[in-house]
Amino acid sequence: MTKTILITGTSSGYGEATAELFLAQGWNVIATMRRPEASPFEASDRLRVLPLDVTSENSIAATIEAAGPIDVLVNNAGIGAVGAFEPMSMSFVRELFETNTFGVIAMTKAVIPQMRARRSGTIVNVTSSVTLGDFPLASVYTGTKQAVEGFSASLAHELAYVGVRMKLVEPGYAPTTRFGANAIMPVDQLLPGEYADFARPILEGFARPVLTTTESDVAEAVWSAVHDTADRLRFPAGPDAIALAEAR
Repeated sequence: MTKTILITGTSSGYGEATAELFLAQGWNVIATMRRPEASPFEASDRLRVLPLDVTSENSIAATIEAAGPIDVLVNNAGIGAVGAFEPMSMSFVRELFETNTFGVIAMTKAVIPQMRARRSGTIVNVTSSVTLGDFPLASVYTGTKQAVEGFSASLAHELAYVGVRMKLVEPGYAPTTRFGANAIMPVDQLLPGEYADFARPILEGFARPVLTTTESDVAEAVWSAVHDTADRLRFPAGPDAIALAEAR
């Protein structure tokens, strides 16, 4: 029987690559995004593109109802933020948490009932390698992802009791993704003069990374996580994330 996967944030980057991989492997894919009219996918009888705003309870409920039974949920939707903490407004901080943390929690809550009823299913939460090390200029973004890691690690015990698996995929630094484009404030607005000298060499380092992660690295890590039948929780994705995980 063909299985169905629902992936959030599939308009580009990791989500798009993950959808393409599962489609190529014969799965039914429900690709969700805020603006379906901008879908990057070619038509397929195994692909459905649905609108979804993970910060809206009504949007989540409508998408889950339209999707029907799903075997796997991949919480990939997220927004980036690099910059000094001091100039960040609290509204900016809350917006990051609404998407990166509460959006993941809300989607997870929405699919648990059907998976519990079947006593089967897998939830994959995509976080970041910022959870594997202490990265400057990423304090709030790190907080949003660390919260998901703690939430997932604890919830994994409850879900195992009802036959549902929880997994974490931790991507490394991927300069080819739309991380910067998905940021909700330009970097230059988050780097006032007081922090410019501190930030300059860090940002220059971002521009010349030694190890990087590709979209396919993350898609393959999601594939491995979905098909893992052991109790493994964390799947670092990309050579830099793997190196950090091993060092840790």
